Amino acid sequence: MTPVRLYRTLLIAAALGLSALSGAALAQSTDVAEIVERANQASFYAGDDGRSEARMRIFDGSGREQVRQFTLLRRDGDAGRQRYLVAFSRPSDVRDTVFLVHKNPGADDDRWLYLPGLDLVRRIAPGDKRTSFVGSHVFYEDVSGRHLEDDTHELIDTTDEHYVVKSTPKDPGSVEFAHFTTWVDRDTWLPMRSEYVDGGGDVYRRMTIEAVEEIDGYPTGTRMRMEDLDSGGHTLVEFRFSAYDLGIPESVFTERSLRNPPRQWLERQ
Repeated sequence: MTPVRLYRTLLIAAALGLSALSGAALAQSTDVAEIVERANQASFYAGDDGRSEARMRIFDGSGREQVRQFTLLRRDGDAGRQRYLVAFSRPSDVRDTVFLVHKNPGADDDRWLYLPGLDLVRRIAPGDKRTSFVGSHVFYEDVSGRHLEDDTHELIDTTDEHYVVKSTPKDPGSVEFAHFTTWVDRDTWLPMRSEYVDGGGDVYRRMTIEAVEEIDGYPTGTRMRMEDLDSGGHTLVEFRFSAYDLGIPESVFTERSLRNPPRQWLERQ
């Protein structure tokens, strides 16, 4: 082969190589967008609506335990909008406490908390969404999920069982973490573990799904652990009697339900 032909061959090979790399990068970008969307759907949008009873066991760093029991109702709307109602039944100091969420993709969510002892409805400010939910290691934002558009997502690994996605906040000043990494099950699309990393590079918070069941055709996490690695405390949430596609009406998810919870839907069907 002459030097000219060899040079042309190398140029063609290099061009093909660059084209393949560009295609791979585009595919990865498309893939990670699909992965985070499907994981979000599996976690928070199974069915058109849903109901679940939950027991929340809160352990501090010394092993002392508190228990919370509540029923969670959810209804999906258009364009990713959702409504959540959480009504507490036990113990006595939180009984009849009600939490209401109007989830608004692309904008701040609306959150209200009714405190029966004070007969007070308190609006949860957007800046408080990453604070403790009724004294647990679960945050307000964890209940209804974080908006996908709030972070930049990168697929950093693919194993036989998981897609591993790194998510970095677009507005670092609005959150306490530098980034978080999520392990998404390749079969169910459920996020099985998320680890939150602080500015120093240390994992300080971890969410783990410890049990999964198929309910009404939807893979469902039935036991979740949230750990605070700095304090040594953790919260274990167990979901029972879950059901989907019940036909829960929009009227259930209004401010009226904070003081007058919808008993028909809170009771087990």
